[in-house]
Amino acid sequence: MSYYPDFDLDTLKLKYPAKFASEPEIFSRINRGDRIFIGTACGEPQYLVGALIKYIDENPKAFFDAEVFHVWTLGVAPYTDEKFKRNFRHNSFFIGETTREKVNRGMADYSPVFLSRTPDMFRSGLIPIDVALIQTSPPDEQGRMSLGISVDIGMAAVERARLVIAQINPRMPRVPGNSFVNISDIDYLVAFEEPLIEFRRQVSDDIANRIGDYVARIVQDGDTIQVGYGGIPNAILSNLSGKRGLGAHTELLTDGLVELMKSGAVDNSRKNLHRGATIASFCMGTTPTYDFLHDNGNIEFRPIDYVNNPLVIARNDNMTAINSALEIDLTGQATGDSIGKYFYSGIGGSADFMRGAALSRGGKTILVIQSTARDGSSSRVKPFLSHGAGVTICRGDIHYVVTEHGIASLLGKNIRERAMSLISIAHPDFREWLVEEAKKENLIYRDQMFVPGKPGEYPEELETYKTTESGLEILLRPVRISDEPALKDFFYSLSDKSMERRFMSARKDMPHERLQEFIAIDYTKQMIILAEIREDGLDKIVGIGQYFICRNSHTGDVAFAVRDNWHNKGVGTELLNYLNLLAVRHGLLGLSGETLSENEPMLHVFEKNGFEIVESDIFGSVALEKIFNKTT
Repeated sequence: MSYYPDFDLDTLKLKYPAKFASEPEIFSRINRGDRIFIGTACGEPQYLVGALIKYIDENPKAFFDAEVFHVWTLGVAPYTDEKFKRNFRHNSFFIGETTREKVNRGMADYSPVFLSRTPDMFRSGLIPIDVALIQTSPPDEQGRMSLGISVDIGMAAVERARLVIAQINPRMPRVPGNSFVNISDIDYLVAFEEPLIEFRRQVSDDIANRIGDYVARIVQDGDTIQVGYGGIPNAILSNLSGKRGLGAHTELLTDGLVELMKSGAVDNSRKNLHRGATIASFCMGTTPTYDFLHDNGNIEFRPIDYVNNPLVIARNDNMTAINSALEIDLTGQATGDSIGKYFYSGIGGSADFMRGAALSRGGKTILVIQSTARDGSSSRVKPFLSHGAGVTICRGDIHYVVTEHGIASLLGKNIRERAMSLISIAHPDFREWLVEEAKKENLIYRDQMFVPGKPGEYPEELETYKTTESGLEILLRPVRISDEPALKDFFYSLSDKSMERRFMSARKDMPHERLQEFIAIDYTKQMIILAEIREDGLDKIVGIGQYFICRNSHTGDVAFAVRDNWHNKGVGTELLNYLNLLAVRHGLLGLSGETLSENEPMLHVFEKNGFEIVESDIFGSVALEKIFNKTT
């Protein structure tokens, strides 16, 4: 459907006769060795590309060795065909599906660049542009034509090209912002109405929802978000619909972001840069999204050297960059442009936004990645990146990694802690392999314990939030294999008296060998539950509770401890209540525990839960017991 019902081509030809010519005449202006820029992705001028190929097919000696530059092609790319190898050489800044095989077979080129730097390369002549093929809206009364859904590097190409050819398409929305070129800057106009390319990428709803749920835990109301290319980043956005006051400053505008704008979750009301407006550089979506963009005053498209500039990005407080990758290794470096030596996509803008968000006050970076590839036969979490893979996002710029199996927080973590965190969110089928490989490479302790198979899988379904009688909100969750550093901090925060009460021993050390027994557990034989709070933006363990299953009696031996400064806030009560519930679900017949008679606060918690004192000894030890479904 045309957005410009009053568009009159005949009037335009009368007003600008010099801008119109036959297609053979227009393309005859292209010289041998010229460098030709073609508009990006869904904004690609499909008719112009087809007309150019038709011209060279009919005039095979018209020019030779022209270099075709593309950020990304979603349409057909006939200029990569063997038939035209003497006429064209394709050079891509971001590899698409239609050119991937040609690049890897050496029939086309890939130039790895930060997209934010590309316009400067055009302007400086480092990457010369002779011809620009673009797609625009019809001109307004002032002769302004919108680049619509593909501003990105098109503006710089128009500025530098000797010959600019524009396909006027009434289906190109007019997008506010710095998206306009003047008709005086165009050498030739070709009017042709055709549907814009639509982009759809399907991902498993289950995987996307699980990843999205974790991302929603990290994204806070009022954050300004960026969402990168890929099916998963776009699909998870629906999980943010319950947020409020979100802003958007993003290279790529997608269907998912538009839905968040329509729902009111993204209203840009709290941004401190371009408040009230979604800032983007190009759009890959579907027709309803293009309809939404047309003359929408709440959206501004700007060139990519502004939108993707890390220093501009960093001016947004609480900037949250959400990007994807093909692989991540246990040290925290990720690749997004290649699978080993096989070139797959490109650097794009992910590195720009991850660095910009990392520099932002209160900023966060999130890497989302499905845990497996190739129908589950390959892990995307690797000991090290595959041989030949390029590092797209460096270790220092990734704060969080999210898979469908959880969240790994990497910021401030050493290599060993990173490796254990990433192993804990890898697919369960590959965790044992990752542990063994990490041991070989000295990434983790050589004696690291690990429980393979189902018994060692983290039971995420047991995570629950509780509010204590004092009004404290805590997360109760099972222990993970990555919790050793946090547990070390917890135990060493306890006073000597609390350590003695918990372990009925004067021993005060908690070395790695001992801590392992708390984090590498068989959940079918014991349960360890942590009580966690959020304090100053960080997760903090304030209590721990556990039970071991006694095979002979099929009961549980229970114990718990709480940080000294969190006593009398209901943490111990909630831990014991939850352990009681899990023991019943597990089919245990009861629980038993032991404490010192002088430990009145703990005795009170046990008795409040229904435990009875069954034995006391001369050393001050008290045994307690609770039998489920006990009959009197």
